[in-house]
Formats: sequence, structure tokens, C-alpha cells
Amino acid sequence: MNRESRTKKLIVLGIDGMDPMITKRLVDEGRLPHIKRYLALGSSRKELDMLGAHPTITPPCWTTLATGAYPGTHGITCYWRQSPQSLDAVVYNMDSRNCKAEQLWNVTAEAGLKTLVWHWPGSSWPPSSKSPLLHVVDGTQPGSVNMGVAQMDWEKVLYASSETKKLKFIPHTQKAAGVGCNITDISEVLSSGDDDTDEMMELWWGDEARKGGEIRTYVNTLDDTEMMIGAKVAYDMIFSPIKQANGWKSSPDDALEFTLLISAGKESRFGLITKNNRGVYDSVSLYRSKEDTKPFAVLEKGKMTSGIIDNATKKGVTKPCCRSYKILDLGPDGTELRLWVSNALDTTNNMLWHPVTLLDKIIGNVGYIPPVSLIGGEDSELVDKVFEPSWDIYCKWQADSLNYLLDYENYDVVFSHLHNVDCAGHQIWHLGKTLEPWKHTDEKVNQEIIDRFYEQTDRYLGRFLHYLDEGYTILIVSDHGLLVGENVPPILGEYAGVNTRIMEELGYTVLKKDSAGNSINEIDWDKTRAVQIRSNYIYINVKNRDKYGIVDPENKYDLEEQIISDLYNYRDDRTGKRVVGIALRNKDAVLLGTNGPECGDIFFTVEEGFNRLHGDGLTTAQGYYNTSVSPIFIAAGPGIKSGFTTDRVIRQVDVTPTMAVLLGTRIPAQCEGAPIYQILADEL
Repeated sequence: MNRESRTKKLIVLGIDGMDPMITKRLVDEGRLPHIKRYLALGSSRKELDMLGAHPTITPPCWTTLATGAYPGTHGITCYWRQSPQSLDAVVYNMDSRNCKAEQLWNVTAEAGLKTLVWHWPGSSWPPSSKSPLLHVVDGTQPGSVNMGVAQMDWEKVLYASSETKKLKFIPHTQKAAGVGCNITDISEVLSSGDDDTDEMMELWWGDEARKGGEIRTYVNTLDDTEMMIGAKVAYDMIFSPIKQANGWKSSPDDALEFTLLISAGKESRFGLITKNNRGVYDSVSLYRSKEDTKPFAVLEKGKMTSGIIDNATKKGVTKPCCRSYKILDLGPDGTELRLWVSNALDTTNNMLWHPVTLLDKIIGNVGYIPPVSLIGGEDSELVDKVFEPSWDIYCKWQADSLNYLLDYENYDVVFSHLHNVDCAGHQIWHLGKTLEPWKHTDEKVNQEIIDRFYEQTDRYLGRFLHYLDEGYTILIVSDHGLLVGENVPPILGEYAGVNTRIMEELGYTVLKKDSAGNSINEIDWDKTRAVQIRSNYIYINVKNRDKYGIVDPENKYDLEEQIISDLYNYRDDRTGKRVVGIALRNKDAVLLGTNGPECGDIFFTVEEGFNRLHGDGLTTAQGYYNTSVSPIFIAAGPGIKSGFTTDRVIRQVDVTPTMAVLLGTRIPAQCEGAPIYQILADEL
């Protein structure tokens, strides 16, 4: 094989959840000019797609892109890892030490190429090579850099009014359906109590999960699914009176005041509402104390202000944190105010930066990591005013950071990941079709929001186009796409827990009962023969293998055959259609790369038409509003044909060996793909 390099420098621009079908439609409509330019200068398939790995979940697919190995080989086989102790529990999975295949970045560093791995979720942290040429930033969770370890306080919305009589803090609350833009009576909202812990934030973004304990979640109804929960992430609510400013060391005579509670309601900040030169109240200034003569933040109506540094306290520890703020509503007479406050990111936390000096360089030359919002979902107003703008700011910061590192730190190879599309997908995509559980939302509004996140991504990708002129080869890839569901998905295939409904109906999983005969979230292991967990896996409860095993090993094969038959015969009660697409024993699942000890005894997929956003079906699954689960692939720059379209089926495992050939390095040891030689400018 020819080992001459075809490029000296390479950038991978990974966009989590980027769907080639949406991308192509918007390119054809002229809405993605920068991606159109990449296509004119490079190579892709006509539909911009490639075949992804299975399951179509973030950590296994990004690990496949890094190793060229299928999940059954590299061992990162879903979002979570199966607990070695319990069939109904999962444990943290985004750890490079769980990866059994060699990552390409170790090879490039070994070859003398200075390599940066930026927030690549699945198998990048901790650094998997001791080479001083390998630098790694985060990768322990998919959201945004440092989100899993640096969050000190929850997002919040302040409702202040001259009609409100008492200052009140309500933690982690969702706005009641039908409630208008401002609230003066806290009885209008739903409260989750006075608990100040951050369970949802820590569970999904890694802080507590990385400690290694079991996570046990039972999915019995649609309300238990991530699709229902993820789009309704709660936020703190503060109700504050608005009154004439009093007791301030310095304030305008006609200023109005309110109080903002932070740090789980245990600390106060003080706000002044002031007039402009036309006599209209349009500005808010925030102070740590009424004794302060200068505010730490000045907010203009309608503009998100980021990069504000203020202390926050969590579990008795106080840290300087970066926050963003936005006035959502402010009455011209100053008597009504609604203010969004972002979560707080500890600016000193460098535990996921290798070397740690990288964080200081980014802060000094680009700025503090801006927090992204996790609220919006079914509230399109919050998506417009908070969720999307926070990602606009973050995308700019990440592009600025990578541009700085490329220009001044002289990296030869960069592997990067951005999570804006996928994060938005879990908030919004299921609303792209009007289905019964979400009939209160407007699918047209949400479809336009979907398109806007692709336009945001196009702006981000455009920030790297100039590197093609500077000798870099650029690959644009994703782990999977995101589809808009045609139907309400079944209680089967949920990635975050044990799916009990269908397996209970089929007689394989048995739940214990309370005194009234109702099922409780505890499995009766004396009667349970099999469980379904982690998206696509079914485990048989086998004697002498599993802790509470009851199935004789000699009966395992026949039981698998019975389960597979019952899965194929199972019908959706709304439509009467088959729910399960394919079902394979572990040994047969080698056909999809989902075999081996880290996979279940049975691998199955949900049939097209019943898929949730991603994860439960085949990589070829398509959905409503011209959406799909397929990942995207575009390549441009030195070593790549210009303006070329290939008919070759590109597989995710092919990306790593293609990059190795372009750079002239060896192919990683466990790689199972082949170079995409058709798109190479010179014959291989």
C-alpha cells in the first residue's frame, strides 16, 4: 500500500445528529451556502449520507468514527454500559478505558503529528496515549465543553412584578401548560418541592454518573421516556416583588428594584430597573450588594448577555462562574419583568483539559466557556429567546477556540465535535409532526426551528472554510441523524433504562406488586426470564451467569427463538402494525457489528415508522418531514477529488482508514473498514 501522505493537515468537523436528508434539502434551497461550498470543493455521495454503526447512539458511533471498528469490537455499545452486576441497571460508559480498539488519534500522535481531540464523546477521555503530541479536551458527555463537571447552579427564570407580595424560590419547576408570559401567582405553576439537588443535570451530563454507581430507570409508560422528559427539563423559578429602589448606596431616583435568588435559593443578587432617555424602563443592572456602586452585569432588553462572571455555591463550595442573562419581558412602566438566567459554569475547573494550560489559553485569548441552555422544548418562545441564542453564542465560542488553537498552537490533526443539532433534536424534533401527546404544539413552527439549527451549523462550518486554502483537508461527519417520528414510539427501545411494558405483556419480565396488586418498579427475578435494556438489547436471565438467573443454559437457545418470534408478532395497538424490525441472536448480530460480550443475548431494532429520534432503529431509517437517522459525510481539501460524487456505499468504519491513508499513517490495529479510495485525488 502506498504510504505517502496526501495531506499534511486534517480537520474533522463532527456535528452530532446532523442528518444528510435535511442538509441536502436546505442546500438545494440555498439556505446552507457554506456547506454548498464544501460540496463544490470536495466529495460526497449524492445524498450526502453514509451507513452508521449500530446502535445509532452517540458514544458507539463516535467511537466507530475514531477507530474504524464496529461497536461489538470496540466495546462501547450504547449510551450507557450494562452493569456487570445487574440486568436491570446501567453504568457510566463514556470512558476511553472501556474502548477495546485503538483510536486514530493515538496513531497520529505516534506518527509525530500534533493532535487535538476536542470534546469527542465516547472514547477520548482520559487521554489514551502518553504522547506529548496528543492533547484532549473533555469528551465525558455530549452536551458542551465542561458541562458535565463545571455546572454550579441550575437555569432559572425570574418572574418579578409589582403585584407580587413575597419573595419565593421554587427549584426545578416546569411552567404549567397555558400559563402566559408573566406569572404573579405561584399557585399557577407546578412545584417539585424544595429539594436543591441537581439530579437531572448530574444524571444526564456526567458529574454523578461518572462516579460509577448503578443507574436504574424503569420505563413503563410514555411519560417515563426521554422524549417526554428531555423536552421538559425543569428550571428554577423566582418570584420577586418590584418596588421603588430603597437603601441603595447609589441608584437613580426613579429606579425600581427586585431580588434574584441563586445557588439553590441560598444567595441573593439585587437588580435595578432603569429608564432610558425617553422615560421608558428598558434596562436591568445586577449587583451583588446594595452597597455596590457598580453592577456586575448590565442587561439590555432583547439581547442575550454572556461572559458574566459571578460566584455561585454548590454543596458548600463557592466558585467564580460564567453566566448568561436575557430580559425576556420588561413592561415600559417597569412593573413587570421576566428574566432568564443561565446555569453557572465554574471558570476554574480544568480537570478535563490535557494539558490543563489549554483552558488558560482559551480563556485568555477567546473568552470563558459560555453556558448553553437546556430549556425550551415544547415552549417555542423559550426556544426562540433562550435555547437557540445560547447555542449561537456557544457555536461562535467553539469556532473561535478551534481557530485560535489551529492558528497559534500549530496542530496537524484536529478531531472536533459539536452538539448543537442533537441537543436541539432531543428538545424539538418530536414536535415536528402533530401527534396525540404533543397536539398542543404547532408542527410548522417546530419544523422551521429544525431548519434554523441547520443554518446555525452552516455558519459554524463556514468559519473553517479558509483552512482549505491553507492546505488542510476537512471532513464533515456525524454520528447519526435525527428523525421526526411518524407515530408515537412503543415502550421498547428506550436507551436510558429497562423497558418493561412490552416485555411484561409478552410474559418475559415480571414486576413485583404492591398490596393493591399494582406493579411497582422492582423486577421479580424469581419469575423474570428476560429483560430489555439499553436501546436494542435483550438479556436472558441465565443461571450461573446472572445474579438471579432462572433460565437453564441448555434452554437459552429455545427461549431466544421464542422471544424473537414474539417480537415479530407484536403489534402496535394504535395501528395494528408490526413494531420490531429485525431481531438477531448475539452470534448473528455480527452482521451489524453488535455481537460480543458487551452486547445483549438478542439485538433488535424498532421498525421504521415507529422510531424515536434515533438509537432504536437501523441507520437507514427515515421519518416525517424528510428526516433520517443516517449520518453525513463530506470531504474536501488536499487528497480529495473536487466536485465529485461517488456511488460507493460509505460506511462509518471507512472514515478512520480513509483519514489514515490521507495522512500517510498506519491504520489502527482493530480497524474493520476500508479506505474510500473512490474519492481520493490520486489512485491508492
